Amino acid sequence: MTNRSEAGRPGVGDLDQIILKFRPLIGFKVRKAIGTATPDWEDIVAEVLMQVSEKITSGEFRGESSIGTFIYTITSRRIVDHIRRKTRVLRDAPEGGHLPDPHEEVERTEQVELMLEAIRKLRPRHRQALELFYLRELPREEVARRMGISAPKVSEWANYAKKSLRKMMAR
Repeated sequence: MTNRSEAGRPGVGDLDQIILKFRPLIGFKVRKAIGTATPDWEDIVAEVLMQVSEKITSGEFRGESSIGTFIYTITSRRIVDHIRRKTRVLRDAPEGGHLPDPHEEVERTEQVELMLEAIRKLRPRHRQALELFYLRELPREEVARRMGISAPKVSEWANYAKKSLRKMMAR
């Protein structure tokens, strides 16, 4: 004995049968629309079934269309809502930065190591002039005072160190 209400609408007792019959069809439609790799498909199916249950129980389904059409419409709307939410999230998400190429990172690390090795090979006075003038960006007069040499000599030694590094790095 089914529990049908007036005008051919399914009653509360028919709800279990409706869910058993339409769950596989809803699942198929959702997976087809959003892809099987998307884990959200099961949540969408659950939302559809919950909404169908609520609408049948509350009497919102008036039987003006078949139950299949009714469920198909709800399923289609849930899928569209899901896609809209996902695209809104993607549209509003901050743009990801450029991921460094692992090869570039290795190359850069090797370049730095070569540069440090080349700097170690410089004479101590040239290395100190290079460090104070170019790396610490001290004024030439300050470097001269710290090293106990003339300002023109600072420029000479720093430039010599730069040229030496270029030659060593070119090899």
